[in-house]
Amino acid sequence: MINIRKLVEEKKVIGNYFSPDAYVQGDVEFGLIENRSGNRLIALPETLLQGMYAGLDDELGAGASVVLFSCGKWWGKNFYRRFAQELEDYYGKPVAQMEMIELLQCLKECWKTHGWGTLEVDVKYYQQGFIVAKIFNSPFVESAPKGKRPMGYLEAGVLSAVFSQLSGQELHCVQTSCESMGAPSNIFVVGLNERLKPILAWVEESHDHGTIMELLCRNQTV
Repeated sequence: MINIRKLVEEKKVIGNYFSPDAYVQGDVEFGLIENRSGNRLIALPETLLQGMYAGLDDELGAGASVVLFSCGKWWGKNFYRRFAQELEDYYGKPVAQMEMIELLQCLKECWKTHGWGTLEVDVKYYQQGFIVAKIFNSPFVESAPKGKRPMGYLEAGVLSAVFSQLSGQELHCVQTSCESMGAPSNIFVVGLNERLKPILAWVEESHDHGTIMELLCRNQTV
């Protein structure tokens, strides 16, 4: 006789762990928001983010970018640790054993469910040693002052930490396009710090992302 319970358990399809309906829980009236693992979540009002940018700019000027990136990197390390643990608990295997396409899809779903915008990861330049990440509708960039330079320093720090953990190497991240400057998305390039250094000058020269990647890849063959 067929064991129906065993058959169902073996064929069970595991869904999206970060589905918003299941992942975000709590009592909004009492100000309590948790994820499905019971970890507390925090909602950041737009006025708080705007005040943070204004305060850092008043106190540090151009140095605010370094502080924001460092905060993002610290945040990213802690975020990745929780992210990896939640995936291991849910899927029953460590992140190292997951297929890369599956892992990146989980990261994209997690990013969106936390309200950080929509994340896309492009591995077109992987063989050259670079990963490109695009973020649409970033609440952090939306709250940042508009100007002539990219403002996604927090997210650059987060991406740097996340991909450093994934790759096992210390990676850096530089932004090449920003919604605060009228671009349709925020674009970041992740790679070894030494190889990304020329990007800063190209951004200052107002080169678009496509041109920057062309110059960057050409620079590696010289």
